[in-house]
Amino acid sequence: MATTATDSMKIVCDRAALVDSLTLASSVVMSRTTVPVLLCVKLSAKDGTLKLWATDQDIRLSLVLASVEVHSDGDALIPADKFAQIVRSCNDSTLTIQMDKNVAVVRGEDSKFRVYGYDPREFPGETDKSDVPIEFEVAAGVLRRMISRTVFSTASDNTRYAFNGVLLERKGRRLRMVSTDGRRLAMVRGDCSGPADGDATCIIPTKALNVVNRLLDDPDACVRISRDRNRIRFEVGETAVIVSSLIEGNFPPFDDVLPKEHDRRGTFDTAELAAAVKRAALLTNEESKGVKLSFNSNGLTISSRAAEMGDAEVHLPVLSWEGADIEIGFNPAYITDVLRIADTKVVAIEMKGANRPGVIKIGDDFTYVIMPVSLPS
Repeated sequence: MATTATDSMKIVCDRAALVDSLTLASSVVMSRTTVPVLLCVKLSAKDGTLKLWATDQDIRLSLVLASVEVHSDGDALIPADKFAQIVRSCNDSTLTIQMDKNVAVVRGEDSKFRVYGYDPREFPGETDKSDVPIEFEVAAGVLRRMISRTVFSTASDNTRYAFNGVLLERKGRRLRMVSTDGRRLAMVRGDCSGPADGDATCIIPTKALNVVNRLLDDPDACVRISRDRNRIRFEVGETAVIVSSLIEGNFPPFDDVLPKEHDRRGTFDTAELAAAVKRAALLTNEESKGVKLSFNSNGLTISSRAAEMGDAEVHLPVLSWEGADIEIGFNPAYITDVLRIADTKVVAIEMKGANRPGVIKIGDDFTYVIMPVSLPS
């Protein structure tokens, strides 16, 4: 532990606001590292405001905390996990935090904690440049919707690094975000504001987008987005900034995967379809994880069968049907994943053949492609 003296910061914080900020910071801070300062959050009190930083070296988050009284300016570098546990455990409406050299003293009405910290100067230097020109702006509600409709279908661990992020494309005032894990693909469109002739393409890590998404509570807030070589910067309102490294490499040529035509199309009640798929999936296992969907003008039958477990069959009505009957197999988790984020009462399913990808459409701006699976005979 470092022992260099720093300014003796003293602040009084609203506990609930501090909990919210530390929860966000904890989603950025590394869970394991041999560099102790990367397990910490930095607090900086200056000119009556308190700012918090967290980083894992690829992502950097800065927040301006609300409801804070600054009694003395200064900096602190405190282990994030233990600090968050202490703040959550207290029942006080406000907490006093004071630095004694590199020891943080946290006081409530009936409790006192001394937490050993580090020299704030050891925290990685500023990388969230504010002088990079804003490339475009987007409403927080639009961005949240686009992120929610893509991050769920990225790969969690894949040697093809482009699969671990989301492609962001901007053409003029139109945005498109695309994600895939190699077995399914999600694509959503939205609008932005900025120079009409501006074009941009980059791959943003899933972790960074999840952090951004947690900051988009106010749908009317403005998110300003800029890019500096291999980094992207999100300014959310006036209180939060996230800077993230971009994923290098080429995104797979997804336009070739998107089905150009179909000859079967059905529409279904979103909630009824989600419930039916979940029930049918109860009798699947690792060896037989697919469900069979049998479509016709009378409705949809979803069935499953697993050796030594049993079988299931669930029926639900179709709101509309076009085309010939068809039977096709899908991984049920891929269907329930997309229906979980659907915000329309009705969804459409389009197909070309039993061995061709299926497409689920939600509204006019979201397309989800699923590869079929083979089913046991």
